[in-house]
Amino acid sequence: MSTTAESGGDGAPVTVTEDAASQAIDLLESEGLDTDIAGLRLFVQQGGCAGLSYGMRFDDEPEGDDTITEHHGLRVFVDPSSLKYIEGSELDYESGLQAAGFHVENPNVEAECGCGESFRT
Repeated sequence: MSTTAESGGDGAPVTVTEDAASQAIDLLESEGLDTDIAGLRLFVQQGGCAGLSYGMRFDDEPEGDDTITEHHGLRVFVDPSSLKYIEGSELDYESGLQAAGFHVENPNVEAECGCGESFRT
C-alpha cells in the first residue's frame, strides 16, 4: 500500500528544492521516461565508512509500499525501510567549480564520514 503526499510542502517526508527537481526532470526526460509516472527513487543502503549511504536512481513507476511525493513536478519514491533514516531530509542540487551533483541534507544524521558520502543516525 503506497502513501502519496502531493506537493513537497511542510509535512512531506522528504522535500526537494526547485533546482534539484529541475535537474532530475531533465535527466528523466533525457532517458525517455514519462515524468507523470516515473520518478526519482531515494534510498538508503549499507555502505561507506560511517555505515549507511544514500542511493538514487530513476524508476519507471513506484513500488506498492513506497511513499510517493511530488515536488516541482518531480515524483520521488521512498521505500519504508529507507524512510526511517531520511524522513525530514531535503534533496538539493549543488554546482560549483570542483563538482556538481545532488546532495541530501538529513537532520537525522549523527555523524558523517570525512568525504560526506556516508552517514550514521
